[in-house]
Amino acid sequence: MKTVKRLWFENGRIFIELPNGEIQSQSLRFFPRLRQATDCQRSEWTESHFGLHWESINEDISFESFTWNDDDPQTLYRHV
Repeated sequence: MKTVKRLWFENGRIFIELPNGEIQSQSLRFFPRLRQATDCQRSEWTESHFGLHWESINEDISFESFTWNDDDPQTLYRHV
């Protein structure tokens, strides 16, 4: 299981820092509920074996999603 040492939001992106110091990020364009959430709602996340969860906005983000290379969801889904 991945462990998130730190999580933050900046410039329309979500960032996570792993215990080894690696930083991963993803565009919030993939996650409209999280993009529109308040700072308080964004701060209330939990971690699971598969990713991150925000109960109050019913949002889940898989750890895998941090590996997507395209910042535009429409482009990514056209190639699937």
